[in-house]
Amino acid sequence: MSVAPSKILAVDDDPQIRRVLRTALTAQGYVVSDARSGEEALLKIREERFDLILLDVNMPGMGGLEACRQIRAVSEAAIIMLTVRNAEQDKVAGLDAGADDYVTKPFGMTELLARIRANLRRVPVAASSAAQVVEFDGVTINFPAHRVIVRGNEVRLTPKEFDLLQVLVATPNVPIPHTRLLQAVWGPDYGDQVEYLHVFVNQIRKKIEPDPAKPRYLVTEPRLGYRFCLPAP
Repeated sequence: MSVAPSKILAVDDDPQIRRVLRTALTAQGYVVSDARSGEEALLKIREERFDLILLDVNMPGMGGLEACRQIRAVSEAAIIMLTVRNAEQDKVAGLDAGADDYVTKPFGMTELLARIRANLRRVPVAASSAAQVVEFDGVTINFPAHRVIVRGNEVRLTPKEFDLLQVLVATPNVPIPHTRLLQAVWGPDYGDQVEYLHVFVNQIRKKIEPDPAKPRYLVTEPRLGYRFCLPAP
């Protein structure tokens, strides 16, 4: 059975960039649509399901960060921010807004295609040797169903947040280094983007920890990585 091609939405106010992206991505077998603004992107997302969104940060009207927040509220698509800004605080702002990855302009098409492939892949559901449903302290994580229930309420994790949580929970009470986490969730070309983990772990903590400022489950291992502390039954 053939697999349907991934659908990508390219959002940029520069028509030349949109044209280049459409041509290059279509040549790779993707189904591509484009939008010139965050407002137009939101309209298209409400009408059609996309697998991945390329989103420019600097656009007139609704900026890229606000567009990212609104898109993330209604879509599970992977979001890659495209921007000329390369400072760490700018990357953190984009990730905090709901992006999964960050590519700095000018970028080579080879790099962008690699990032797209990485963000379209998903971490496989935990192997049969690992628990498929984990329960602790009023929290239930159902990996096959991609559902998290916290003290009676279902909480919504983005696909990348869920993938990261899955990798951590698969080997509980064991410190996992930054590089291993990044490569497991984002792909083998990653390893130095520690700020990605800081943002995503903080987002998960807000959703499952009783007190995110004093985490009990997602614990930081200084200068090493993170550890998921599974309470004893």
